[in-house]
Amino acid sequence: MFLSVTNDTSNKVTDYSELKNIQKVTAGFQNQAILTIEGNVFAKGRDINPDNPNEFINISSLIEDTNDRIIQDIVSGYFSIYLLTSNQNAYSIGLNQDGQLGFDSITLKKTEKPILMMKNVSKIFTGNISTHVFLLNSNQELFGCGNNGYGQLGLGESRKEETKIHKLTKIQNIPKGKIIDIKCGDYHSIMLIENENEKRKLYSCGDYRSNGFNKNENTYEFTEIKSPLFENDDNILEIFCGLDHNLVLTTKNKLIGFGRNSYGGLGNGNTEDQSIPIQIELPKLRFNEDISNYHISCGFQNSFLYYSPLLSSFSNLEEDLIKLFERKEFCDISFKTENGEIIKAHKLILKYRLNQNQNQIEKLQEIISKKSIKESNQIFEMIYSNRITNPKLYSEIKEIINSNEKIEETMKRIYLNENENEKDFIIERKEKQYKFPKLILIMRSELYRGMFLSVTNDTSNKVTDYSELSNKSFQILEYWIYSNQIKEEIQITQEIINEIEIGIDYFQLNQTYPNLFDLLINKFNNQN
Repeated sequence: MFLSVTNDTSNKVTDYSELKNIQKVTAGFQNQAILTIEGNVFAKGRDINPDNPNEFINISSLIEDTNDRIIQDIVSGYFSIYLLTSNQNAYSIGLNQDGQLGFDSITLKKTEKPILMMKNVSKIFTGNISTHVFLLNSNQELFGCGNNGYGQLGLGESRKEETKIHKLTKIQNIPKGKIIDIKCGDYHSIMLIENENEKRKLYSCGDYRSNGFNKNENTYEFTEIKSPLFENDDNILEIFCGLDHNLVLTTKNKLIGFGRNSYGGLGNGNTEDQSIPIQIELPKLRFNEDISNYHISCGFQNSFLYYSPLLSSFSNLEEDLIKLFERKEFCDISFKTENGEIIKAHKLILKYRLNQNQNQIEKLQEIISKKSIKESNQIFEMIYSNRITNPKLYSEIKEIINSNEKIEETMKRIYLNENENEKDFIIERKEKQYKFPKLILIMRSELYRGMFLSVTNDTSNKVTDYSELSNKSFQILEYWIYSNQIKEEIQITQEIINEIEIGIDYFQLNQTYPNLFDLLINKFNNQN
């Protein structure tokens, strides 16, 4: 179901249930767009359909090239919508007052039909309150157009007098590394780049009140934001951008903000502008990886944040697995496509989804190495969901997929059940309860795999009393079960090693790799 909130005086929610198979929804200042699984785009807005601005029309069908009407992605700007086709061509539609459609705003004030901006495009970056846009091609070359009044396109000092860029222009002096993401405000832009060591760095350009530098002047090219908050052993997960404020999530449970804060959009308890990054307090998390379950959206001068526990808020098993795979901190197997692009996958889920054999991983590596990024994504979608989305590709992987119907039925029963309590398993010790998602325990522990996937179909939320471990030892096991890691700050003693050895046998964690007991011994030896 798709519900639309209008921006007229009625403030009503409208039900568009007739729009089926929705893949993505975007919204700008006066436009909304819907991308369907079939690749169609339905949009509405004053500048899209002026005769009836509240009616959705199929704008993808208006593309002149009939072979270019399957849309892969959509992005909304302030007054415009951008389409990326399956042929990697970028189209734009809407208002063009700053040249944000890639054409002279004098001769083309707006268009109600998508027009071709550029070919060979891999990603489109803009913001729903932005009148500038960036296009990235497959060679990691970046182009931009639109409003440049504050240097938000990063064109450099020599171009600062050009307040409007009407033609897509190559952005020079881009820092080395892979562009992961770009977020656009109204007066500035922020860029996330990953180097060859997978360390991510943050860059910005534009208005001095928003760009994260402690100086009263605009920045006209992308410049690194350096801060002790971005430590060497920390990494950036995601970046978010509003009108003129920014939020950053890191792998070490940090929410970082900077920029204008007149309306408290940074969420730090005051309305003072922050010229340099500051850390914003978050609720205490149980596990390091839980930071990725925060979902953030930055609006005009406000921000919205909500937290969803791991694997408990998605509607079906397919979405659970796909969401888990998208989280970088859970990924520990790399697959390289024919063009050298990297797709990462979770070792434990592959163990569940593929036949229990290392050779199947190698066969999958070989298959992916001969496929495009699009075909590779389709292959992983079929592996995650056990649903055939491409019969031709499925024929190549069907021999390596574990299609055990009994396991599949049980997993779906656990994660499609409306009773949230039945998705978790409680371990009770010393009058304290610890909740574990059953999916994690199935993949980690032979004990619980046998318990939850047994033929008895026992759906009860079992409670185990396991009090032999000290609190510290149990916390080590708890963290290991979730993250396959040992916290750096944990001090290992011989007593802990002895207790953990008992816990490994109890939970039947002997098959996990790397071996927890071996790592504890190595850590103990290094500390002593």
